[in-house]
Amino acid sequence: MAPPPRTNSVDAARADAAANAVRGMRAALTAIVISGLLGAVKFTAGVLGHSYALIADGIESLVDIVASIAVWGGLKVAAADPSQRFPYGYGKAEPLVGLVISAGLVCVAGVLAVQSIHEIRAPHLGPEPFTLLVLVLVMAVKEMLFRWLVKTGKEIDSSAMQSDAWHHRSDALTSLAAFVGITIALWGGKGYEAADDWAALAACGLIAFNGVQLFRSALHEILDAAPSAEALQKIRSIATAVPGVTGIDDCRARKSGLGWLVDIHVEVDGEMPVREGHRIAHAVKDALLASDAAVLDALVHIEPSGHGPCDV
Repeated sequence: MAPPPRTNSVDAARADAAANAVRGMRAALTAIVISGLLGAVKFTAGVLGHSYALIADGIESLVDIVASIAVWGGLKVAAADPSQRFPYGYGKAEPLVGLVISAGLVCVAGVLAVQSIHEIRAPHLGPEPFTLLVLVLVMAVKEMLFRWLVKTGKEIDSSAMQSDAWHHRSDALTSLAAFVGITIALWGGKGYEAADDWAALAACGLIAFNGVQLFRSALHEILDAAPSAEALQKIRSIATAVPGVTGIDDCRARKSGLGWLVDIHVEVDGEMPVREGHRIAHAVKDALLASDAAVLDALVHIEPSGHGPCDV
């Protein structure tokens, strides 16, 4: 029996990836709207309440808008179908956006740190009490937004979305630091006006740390780092379960957008006809594409049992 057309299963896997990309883009658009509203509220409250920590917090929320727009664009590009010029698709656009976002996170932390030091050295009025109420609201919303985006990013396996989520967690941390600083400034009274500026400076360190961690994660994906041992073992197990496969000689995978491109060498009975080996290779590929391992495509190489890989 002739093997089923290989394009059907590949197209189905890419359709699933496209659906995940649409889900991610909707989440990114929601984050844009929420960040815009919160940024405007914090910036206005900071100006009226004489709190640079709150102003800096508002600026970071506005930066989050740019990050969310970048994530939306990256997911849209990554979901595009492969072309003759780019036969492996545009999946690298997604971690590239994550790389840019994380680098931007570090830059924002640096700019805010410099301005915080300037505010510490310059005399100014103390913050107003109402700014604390604004910060409580902001922290609650931002933490919920962070948890939702992280959950969505993990479910669709998007590093860019998880990077964007940490923008919002960093925003919540900045708000928490501002809350502590403003509380100290209000409690201490005269001479403690700069407490919220010191809090903003401390938050910059946390923001920069998260940015570096996310930068490394996105860079590893761009450099085709191997998946986790658990993910690789799952791919091996799926292939081994296909009737006719006697073992796995080699297995490699690299991330492409929201899925994986797999190269796998499976062992079969060396005496079987070529046509049967060809059928088993298609069965392995179809099993991988139909699984929940987020495999976009698979290159299956047949090896005779008990032999090393052939040089081809």
